[in-house]
Amino acid sequence: MSQLPESISINPTQRKKPDWLRVKLPIGENYKHVRQLVDQHKLHTICESGNCPNMGECWGAGTATFMILGNVCTRSCGFCSVATGRPDAVDWDEPQRVAEAILLMKVKHAVITSVDRDELPDGGSTIWYNTIKAVKALSPTTTLETLIPDFKGKKSDIDRIIEAAPEVVSHNIETVERLTRQVRVQAKYWRSMEVIRTLKEGGMRTKSGIMLGLGESKEEVVQTLHDLKDNGCDVVTIGQYLQPTKKHLPVERFVHPDEFAALREIGYQLGLDYVESGPLVRSSYHSEKHVIPGYGRMQWESAHSI
Repeated sequence: MSQLPESISINPTQRKKPDWLRVKLPIGENYKHVRQLVDQHKLHTICESGNCPNMGECWGAGTATFMILGNVCTRSCGFCSVATGRPDAVDWDEPQRVAEAILLMKVKHAVITSVDRDELPDGGSTIWYNTIKAVKALSPTTTLETLIPDFKGKKSDIDRIIEAAPEVVSHNIETVERLTRQVRVQAKYWRSMEVIRTLKEGGMRTKSGIMLGLGESKEEVVQTLHDLKDNGCDVVTIGQYLQPTKKHLPVERFVHPDEFAALREIGYQLGLDYVESGPLVRSSYHSEKHVIPGYGRMQWESAHSI
């Protein structure tokens, strides 16, 4: 397997972002158009709630990741900037509004995620089902990626997503096993792996994501890639963790782009179908490419056959 380069050490008292993490400010007519649609339809996006560094690029290209079931989460993960607390009542009109916005945006591929709604008997899976079906009814040629919570591992809720049949179902593992309790708090590493396995056994194209820079070792990241592959994960995204506020977990290190490139190689060597790995990579980054089985592996194999 590829050898990982040494990561760049940083001064713990001065966590200035390196040059490779600088992004352009959101500008352009497409960005303004998406902004207007989000506001007009009273929608939430993880692009904003999650302080995504790629918002300018993605919105400028006319795409966005919609967040359903409100913008208040019942969990309090140490890495996430989404508000934690008591969510509002379920908005049963939301699925139709999301579908109408996607239709107006005329996107070929859409990504939908949600907060955790552990207080609901179905974990919000019915709204998930209704949203997927509404989008497919109004925009039958639009492909969908759904980034779902773990639903506490409840199989009937996961099966509801499978029944709705989006093209890709993603559930993020976020970090290595050792750091899961610290980073994800109410989540469980192996429960998330079981969610991915259940989705795969249900015929879904599966996806997950990992953040680096939280104190994990290189060996632990490779083991996580092993575990994801063994549990039926097709697509993996690997990106740099960025601290949203001083109240959130600190960045332990800024991972060099060469290390991301090496992890991409290892992922393909392990047999993953698509590996998106880089400092600014987030769950939905370039997700339109993740829909196509064999596309990432074909590109990788082609590059290695020269």
